[in-house]
Amino acid sequence: MQLMVFVDHAGRLFPGINHSPWNGLTLADFVMPFFLFIVGVSLALTYKRLSSGIIATRKAILRALKLLSIGVFLQGGFIHGLNDLTYGRIAIAYLVAALCEIWLKCNDSVNSVLSLLRKYRYQGAVVFFLSIFYLCLLYGLYVPDWEFQIPNVPPKTYLVKCGVRGDTGPACNAVGMIDRKILGIQHLYKKPIYARKHECSINSPNYGPLPPNAPSWCQAPFDPEGFLSSLMAVVTCFVGLHYGHIIIHFKDHRVRIFQWMSLTCFLVILGLILDIIGMHINKPLYTLSYMCVTAGAAGILLAGIYYMVDVCGYRYKISFLEWMGKNALLIYIIATCNLIPVVLQGFYWGEPRNNIVIFLLPFPI
Repeated sequence: MQLMVFVDHAGRLFPGINHSPWNGLTLADFVMPFFLFIVGVSLALTYKRLSSGIIATRKAILRALKLLSIGVFLQGGFIHGLNDLTYGRIAIAYLVAALCEIWLKCNDSVNSVLSLLRKYRYQGAVVFFLSIFYLCLLYGLYVPDWEFQIPNVPPKTYLVKCGVRGDTGPACNAVGMIDRKILGIQHLYKKPIYARKHECSINSPNYGPLPPNAPSWCQAPFDPEGFLSSLMAVVTCFVGLHYGHIIIHFKDHRVRIFQWMSLTCFLVILGLILDIIGMHINKPLYTLSYMCVTAGAAGILLAGIYYMVDVCGYRYKISFLEWMGKNALLIYIIATCNLIPVVLQGFYWGEPRNNIVIFLLPFPI
Protein backbone atom coordinates (compact mmCIF):
# COMPACT_ATOMS: atom_id res chain seq x y z
CA MET A 1 0.00 0.00 0.00
CA GLN A 2 2.80 2.40 0.88
CA LEU A 3 4.50 1.67 -2.44
CA MET A 4 1.27 2.34 -4.34
CA VAL A 5 0.69 5.72 -2.67
CA PHE A 6 4.32 6.69 -3.25
CA VAL A 7 4.49 5.87 -6.96
CA ASP A 8 1.04 7.32 -7.69
CA HIS A 9 2.13 10.76 -6.52
CA ALA A 10 5.92 10.78 -6.82
CA GLY A 11 5.81 9.20 -10.28
CA ARG A 12 4.98 12.59 -11.75
CA LEU A 13 8.06 14.10 -10.18
CA PHE A 14 10.40 11.25 -11.06
CA PRO A 15 9.50 9.61 -14.41
CA GLY A 16 12.04 6.88 -13.72
CA ILE A 17 9.74 5.31 -11.10
CA ASN A 18 6.54 5.75 -13.13
CA HIS A 19 5.17 2.86 -15.17
CA SER A 20 7.37 1.78 -18.04
CA PRO A 21 5.94 3.02 -21.38
CA TRP A 22 6.10 -0.54 -22.75
CA ASN A 23 8.91 -3.08 -22.28
CA GLY A 24 10.96 -2.84 -19.10
CA LEU A 25 10.37 -2.61 -15.39
CA THR A 26 10.14 0.36 -13.03
CA LEU A 27 9.17 0.73 -9.38
CA ALA A 28 5.52 1.43 -10.21
CA ASP A 29 5.28 -1.81 -12.19
CA PHE A 30 5.67 -3.84 -8.99
CA VAL A 31 2.51 -2.50 -7.32
CA MET A 32 -0.16 -4.61 -9.03
CA PRO A 33 1.76 -7.93 -8.82
CA PHE A 34 2.49 -7.27 -5.13
CA PHE A 35 -1.25 -6.80 -4.51
CA LEU A 36 -2.10 -10.02 -6.33
CA PHE A 37 0.70 -11.92 -4.60
CA ILE A 38 -0.38 -10.95 -1.08
CA VAL A 39 -4.01 -11.74 -1.97
CA GLY A 40 -2.83 -15.27 -2.75
CA VAL A 41 -0.90 -15.53 0.52
CA SER A 42 -3.94 -14.38 2.51
CA LEU A 43 -6.19 -16.87 0.68
CA ALA A 44 -4.07 -19.76 1.90
CA LEU A 45 -4.43 -18.55 5.49
CA THR A 46 -8.15 -17.80 5.14
CA TYR A 47 -9.14 -21.20 3.75
CA LYS A 48 -6.71 -23.45 5.60
CA ARG A 49 -9.62 -24.99 7.53
CA LEU A 50 -13.00 -25.37 5.84
CA SER A 51 -16.19 -26.44 7.59
CA SER A 52 -18.21 -26.32 4.37
CA GLY A 53 -17.04 -25.86 0.80
CA ILE A 54 -20.44 -24.48 -0.23
CA ILE A 55 -20.40 -21.77 2.45
CA ALA A 56 -16.79 -20.89 1.65
CA THR A 57 -17.67 -20.62 -2.05
CA ARG A 58 -20.53 -18.24 -1.31
CA LYS A 59 -18.24 -16.05 0.78
CA ALA A 60 -15.58 -16.04 -1.95
CA ILE A 61 -18.11 -15.03 -4.62
CA LEU A 62 -19.52 -12.31 -2.37
CA ARG A 63 -16.06 -10.87 -1.67
CA ALA A 64 -15.20 -10.92 -5.37
CA LEU A 65 -18.44 -9.08 -6.17
CA LYS A 66 -17.62 -6.48 -3.51
CA LEU A 67 -14.18 -5.91 -5.03
CA LEU A 68 -15.68 -5.65 -8.50
CA SER A 69 -18.35 -3.21 -7.30
CA ILE A 70 -15.76 -0.99 -5.63
CA GLY A 71 -13.74 -0.99 -8.84
CA VAL A 72 -16.77 0.09 -10.89
CA PHE A 73 -17.61 2.78 -8.32
CA LEU A 74 -14.09 4.20 -8.39
CA GLN A 75 -14.18 4.49 -12.19
CA GLY A 76 -17.43 6.44 -12.27
CA GLY A 77 -19.19 9.17 -10.38
CA PHE A 78 -18.15 12.68 -9.39
CA ILE A 79 -14.75 11.78 -7.93
CA HIS A 80 -13.12 8.87 -9.69
CA GLY A 81 -9.81 7.50 -10.86
CA LEU A 82 -9.79 6.81 -14.58
CA ASN A 83 -6.43 5.09 -14.29
CA ASP A 84 -7.45 2.83 -11.41
CA LEU A 85 -8.94 -0.18 -13.17
CA THR A 86 -7.25 -2.66 -10.89
CA TYR A 87 -10.03 -3.90 -8.61
CA GLY A 88 -11.75 -5.78 -11.42
CA ARG A 89 -8.56 -7.71 -12.15
CA ILE A 90 -7.95 -8.36 -8.44
CA ALA A 91 -11.54 -9.62 -8.09
CA ILE A 92 -11.08 -12.08 -10.96
CA ALA A 93 -7.76 -13.35 -9.63
CA TYR A 94 -9.17 -13.64 -6.11
CA LEU A 95 -12.23 -15.60 -7.22
CA VAL A 96 -10.33 -18.09 -9.41
CA ALA A 97 -7.65 -18.71 -6.78
CA ALA A 98 -10.20 -18.94 -3.96
CA LEU A 99 -12.36 -21.50 -5.78
CA CYS A 100 -9.30 -23.59 -6.56
CA GLU A 101 -8.15 -23.38 -2.94
CA ILE A 102 -11.57 -24.48 -1.74
CA TRP A 103 -12.17 -27.34 -4.17
CA LEU A 104 -8.81 -28.43 -5.60
CA LYS A 105 -6.94 -29.61 -2.51
CA CYS A 106 -5.98 -33.23 -2.00
CA ASN A 107 -5.86 -34.96 1.38
CA ASP A 108 -2.16 -35.86 1.20
CA SER A 109 -0.07 -35.19 4.29
CA VAL A 110 2.78 -32.69 3.84
CA ASN A 111 6.28 -33.29 5.18
CA SER A 112 8.46 -32.21 2.25
CA VAL A 113 8.52 -29.99 -0.82
CA LEU A 114 7.42 -32.85 -3.08
CA SER A 115 4.51 -33.79 -0.83
CA LEU A 116 3.44 -30.12 -0.81
CA LEU A 117 3.40 -30.13 -4.61
CA ARG A 118 1.43 -33.39 -4.64
CA LYS A 119 -1.20 -32.02 -2.27
CA TYR A 120 -1.85 -29.04 -4.54
CA ARG A 121 -1.16 -30.75 -7.87
CA TYR A 122 -4.52 -29.81 -9.35
CA GLN A 123 -3.88 -26.16 -8.61
CA GLY A 124 -0.53 -26.57 -10.35
CA ALA A 125 -2.37 -28.00 -13.35
CA VAL A 126 -4.59 -24.90 -13.45
CA VAL A 127 -1.51 -22.64 -13.41
CA PHE A 128 0.09 -24.67 -16.20
CA PHE A 129 -3.08 -24.53 -18.31
CA LEU A 130 -3.53 -20.77 -17.84
CA SER A 131 0.12 -20.11 -18.75
CA ILE A 132 0.06 -22.30 -21.87
CA PHE A 133 -3.30 -20.90 -22.98
CA TYR A 134 -1.99 -17.34 -22.58
CA LEU A 135 1.19 -18.07 -24.53
CA CYS A 136 -0.70 -19.84 -27.32
CA LEU A 137 -3.03 -16.88 -27.80
CA LEU A 138 -0.33 -14.22 -27.41
CA TYR A 139 2.01 -15.79 -29.96
CA GLY A 140 -0.43 -17.79 -32.08
CA LEU A 141 -3.33 -15.47 -32.88
CA TYR A 142 -3.27 -13.67 -36.21
CA VAL A 143 -3.71 -9.90 -35.81
CA PRO A 144 -5.13 -8.27 -38.97
CA ASP A 145 -4.99 -4.61 -39.95
CA TRP A 146 -7.41 -2.49 -37.93
CA GLU A 147 -8.81 1.02 -37.77
CA PHE A 148 -9.71 3.45 -35.04
CA GLN A 149 -11.32 6.86 -35.06
CA ILE A 150 -10.43 10.02 -33.16
CA PRO A 151 -13.55 12.14 -32.46
CA ASN A 152 -12.24 15.39 -33.87
CA VAL A 153 -14.32 17.79 -35.96
CA PRO A 154 -14.58 16.18 -38.45
CA PRO A 155 -13.70 12.70 -37.06
CA LYS A 156 -10.47 11.26 -38.39
CA THR A 157 -9.90 7.56 -39.05
CA TYR A 158 -6.46 5.95 -38.74
CA LEU A 159 -5.31 2.61 -40.14
CA VAL A 160 -2.89 0.42 -38.18
CA LYS A 161 -1.15 -2.07 -40.46
CA CYS A 162 -0.51 -5.44 -38.83
CA GLY A 163 -1.12 -8.78 -40.55
CA VAL A 164 1.21 -10.63 -38.17
CA ARG A 165 1.34 -13.32 -35.48
CA GLY A 166 3.27 -13.21 -32.24
CA ASP A 167 3.95 -9.47 -32.26
CA THR A 168 4.36 -7.97 -28.78
CA GLY A 169 4.64 -4.32 -29.78
CA PRO A 170 1.99 -1.72 -28.92
CA ALA A 171 0.21 -1.81 -32.29
CA CYS A 172 -0.27 -5.46 -33.27
CA ASN A 173 -0.40 -7.61 -30.14
CA ALA A 174 -3.08 -10.22 -29.50
CA VAL A 175 -3.93 -8.73 -26.09
CA GLY A 176 -5.22 -5.53 -27.68
CA MET A 177 -6.97 -7.37 -30.51
CA ILE A 178 -8.98 -9.56 -28.10
CA ASP A 179 -10.10 -6.50 -26.13
CA ARG A 180 -11.11 -4.69 -29.33
CA LYS A 181 -13.20 -7.71 -30.40
CA ILE A 182 -14.87 -8.31 -27.03
CA LEU A 183 -15.24 -4.83 -25.53
CA GLY A 184 -15.34 -2.77 -28.70
CA ILE A 185 -12.69 -0.21 -29.52
CA GLN A 186 -14.87 2.65 -28.28
CA HIS A 187 -14.76 1.24 -24.74
CA LEU A 188 -10.97 1.01 -24.44
CA TYR A 189 -8.77 3.43 -22.54
CA LYS A 190 -8.08 6.49 -24.70
CA LYS A 191 -4.73 7.45 -23.12
CA PRO A 192 -2.63 4.28 -23.21
CA ILE A 193 0.70 3.90 -21.47
CA TYR A 194 2.59 3.49 -24.74
CA ALA A 195 1.73 7.10 -25.64
CA ARG A 196 4.76 7.92 -23.45
CA LYS A 197 7.17 6.05 -25.74
CA HIS A 198 9.74 8.13 -27.61
CA GLU A 199 7.94 7.40 -30.89
CA CYS A 200 4.78 8.99 -29.48
CA SER A 201 5.90 11.81 -27.18
CA ILE A 202 8.53 14.51 -27.45
CA ASN A 203 8.57 14.51 -23.63
CA SER A 204 9.14 10.74 -23.29
CA PRO A 205 9.01 9.04 -20.82
CA ASN A 206 6.26 11.52 -19.93
CA TYR A 207 3.15 12.23 -21.96
CA GLY A 208 3.56 15.04 -24.44
CA PRO A 209 2.82 16.29 -27.95
CA LEU A 210 3.30 13.87 -30.82
CA PRO A 211 6.66 14.10 -32.57
CA PRO A 212 6.79 14.59 -36.36
CA ASN A 213 5.93 11.43 -38.31
CA ALA A 214 4.60 9.65 -35.21
CA PRO A 215 3.09 6.24 -36.06
CA SER A 216 -0.70 6.05 -36.19
CA TRP A 217 -0.94 3.63 -33.25
CA CYS A 218 0.34 6.30 -30.85
CA GLN A 219 -3.21 7.62 -30.54
CA ALA A 220 -4.92 4.23 -30.58
CA PRO A 221 -6.85 3.13 -27.45
CA PHE A 222 -5.62 0.21 -25.36
CA ASP A 223 -7.01 -1.39 -22.19
CA PRO A 224 -4.38 -1.57 -19.44
CA GLU A 225 -6.27 -4.39 -17.68
CA GLY A 226 -7.31 -6.54 -20.63
CA PHE A 227 -8.86 -9.99 -20.77
CA LEU A 228 -5.86 -11.99 -21.99
CA SER A 229 -3.31 -10.27 -19.76
CA SER A 230 -5.52 -10.97 -16.74
CA LEU A 231 -4.77 -14.69 -17.13
CA MET A 232 -1.19 -14.13 -15.99
CA ALA A 233 -2.43 -11.87 -13.20
CA VAL A 234 -4.36 -14.90 -11.91
CA VAL A 235 -1.13 -16.91 -12.04
CA THR A 236 0.57 -14.29 -9.83
CA CYS A 237 -2.19 -14.86 -7.27
CA PHE A 238 -1.50 -18.61 -7.41
CA VAL A 239 2.20 -17.99 -6.76
CA GLY A 240 1.26 -16.07 -3.62
CA LEU A 241 -1.07 -18.93 -2.71
CA HIS A 242 1.87 -21.34 -2.83
CA TYR A 243 3.91 -19.09 -0.53
CA GLY A 244 0.94 -19.14 1.85
CA HIS A 245 0.86 -22.95 1.71
CA ILE A 246 4.47 -22.95 2.91
CA ILE A 247 3.40 -20.92 5.96
CA ILE A 248 0.64 -23.40 6.75
CA HIS A 249 2.53 -26.67 6.35
CA PHE A 250 6.02 -25.77 7.59
CA LYS A 251 6.51 -24.24 11.03
CA ASP A 252 10.28 -23.82 11.21
CA HIS A 253 11.50 -20.32 10.29
CA ARG A 254 14.53 -21.57 8.40
CA VAL A 255 12.51 -24.03 6.33
CA ARG A 256 9.98 -21.37 5.37
CA ILE A 257 12.61 -18.81 4.37
CA PHE A 258 14.66 -21.41 2.49
CA GLN A 259 11.66 -22.57 0.47
CA TRP A 260 10.55 -19.02 -0.25
CA MET A 261 14.00 -17.92 -1.38
CA SER A 262 14.51 -21.05 -3.49
CA LEU A 263 11.29 -20.41 -5.39
CA THR A 264 12.07 -16.70 -5.57
CA CYS A 265 15.47 -17.31 -7.15
CA PHE A 266 13.93 -19.73 -9.65
CA LEU A 267 11.23 -17.23 -10.67
CA VAL A 268 13.59 -14.27 -11.03
CA ILE A 269 16.19 -16.24 -13.00
CA LEU A 270 13.50 -17.74 -15.26
CA GLY A 271 11.99 -14.32 -15.88
CA LEU A 272 15.35 -12.77 -16.78
CA ILE A 273 16.19 -15.66 -19.13
CA LEU A 274 12.83 -15.27 -20.87
CA ASP A 275 13.46 -11.55 -21.25
CA ILE A 276 16.90 -12.18 -22.76
CA ILE A 277 15.58 -14.66 -25.33
CA GLY A 278 12.87 -12.25 -26.51
CA MET A 279 9.84 -12.71 -24.23
CA HIS A 280 10.28 -9.22 -22.82
CA ILE A 281 9.24 -8.03 -19.37
CA ASN A 282 6.09 -6.07 -20.13
CA LYS A 283 3.37 -4.93 -17.73
CA PRO A 284 0.64 -3.92 -20.24
CA LEU A 285 0.78 -7.42 -21.75
CA TYR A 286 1.52 -9.04 -18.35
CA THR A 287 4.04 -11.35 -20.02
CA LEU A 288 5.28 -14.56 -18.42
CA SER A 289 8.68 -12.97 -17.80
CA TYR A 290 7.01 -10.01 -16.07
CA MET A 291 4.96 -12.36 -13.90
CA CYS A 292 8.05 -14.35 -12.88
CA VAL A 293 10.25 -11.37 -12.00
CA THR A 294 7.59 -9.43 -10.10
CA ALA A 295 6.30 -12.49 -8.22
CA GLY A 296 9.89 -13.30 -7.28
CA ALA A 297 10.40 -9.75 -6.06
CA ALA A 298 7.23 -10.06 -3.97
CA GLY A 299 8.67 -13.26 -2.49
CA ILE A 300 11.86 -11.42 -1.52
CA LEU A 301 9.81 -8.71 0.19
CA LEU A 302 7.67 -11.27 2.03
CA ALA A 303 10.73 -13.17 3.24
CA GLY A 304 12.41 -9.94 4.35
CA ILE A 305 9.42 -8.69 6.32
CA TYR A 306 8.86 -12.16 7.79
CA TYR A 307 12.48 -12.27 8.96
CA MET A 308 12.27 -8.81 10.53
CA VAL A 309 8.93 -9.35 12.27
CA ASP A 310 8.66 -13.05 13.12
CA VAL A 311 12.32 -13.98 13.49
CA CYS A 312 13.92 -10.78 14.81
CA GLY A 313 10.82 -9.43 16.58
CA TYR A 314 10.79 -5.93 15.07
CA ARG A 315 6.99 -5.80 14.97
CA TYR A 316 6.64 -2.51 16.87
CA LYS A 317 9.01 -0.64 14.56
CA ILE A 318 6.92 -1.39 11.47
CA SER A 319 3.49 -1.25 13.13
CA PHE A 320 2.55 1.57 10.74
CA LEU A 321 2.94 -0.80 7.80
CA GLU A 322 0.81 -3.37 9.63
CA TRP A 323 -1.91 -0.76 10.06
CA MET A 324 -1.79 0.05 6.34
CA GLY A 325 -2.10 -3.65 5.51
CA LYS A 326 -5.14 -4.07 7.75
CA ASN A 327 -6.83 -1.02 6.21
CA ALA A 328 -5.65 -1.53 2.63
CA LEU A 329 -9.12 -1.13 1.10
CA LEU A 330 -9.77 2.19 2.84
CA ILE A 331 -6.34 3.56 1.94
CA TYR A 332 -6.75 2.49 -1.68
CA ILE A 333 -10.09 4.31 -1.97
CA ILE A 334 -8.68 7.46 -0.34
CA ALA A 335 -5.68 7.44 -2.67
CA THR A 336 -7.77 6.71 -5.78
CA CYS A 337 -10.21 9.54 -5.07
CA ASN A 338 -7.28 11.94 -4.54
CA LEU A 339 -8.56 12.77 -1.05
CA ILE A 340 -5.02 13.03 0.33
CA PRO A 341 -3.98 16.01 -1.84
CA VAL A 342 -7.44 17.56 -1.39
CA VAL A 343 -7.01 17.51 2.39
CA LEU A 344 -3.41 18.73 2.21
CA GLN A 345 -4.44 21.66 0.04
CA GLY A 346 -6.62 22.84 2.92
CA PHE A 347 -3.48 23.84 4.82
CA TYR A 348 -2.03 27.04 3.35
CA TRP A 349 -0.54 30.40 4.31
CA GLY A 350 -1.60 33.79 2.98
CA GLU A 351 -3.73 32.50 0.11
CA PRO A 352 -5.01 29.06 -0.99
CA ARG A 353 -2.44 28.63 -3.74
CA ASN A 354 0.35 28.63 -1.11
CA ASN A 355 -0.51 25.15 0.15
CA ILE A 356 1.57 22.14 1.12
CA VAL A 357 0.96 20.32 -2.17
CA ILE A 358 2.22 23.23 -4.28
CA PHE A 359 5.24 23.49 -1.99
CA LEU A 360 6.10 19.80 -2.36
CA LEU A 361 5.39 19.48 -6.08
CA PRO A 362 6.14 21.86 -8.93
CA PHE A 363 2.73 21.13 -10.44
CA PRO A 364 -0.66 20.03 -9.04
CA ILE A 365 -1.32 16.37 -8.37
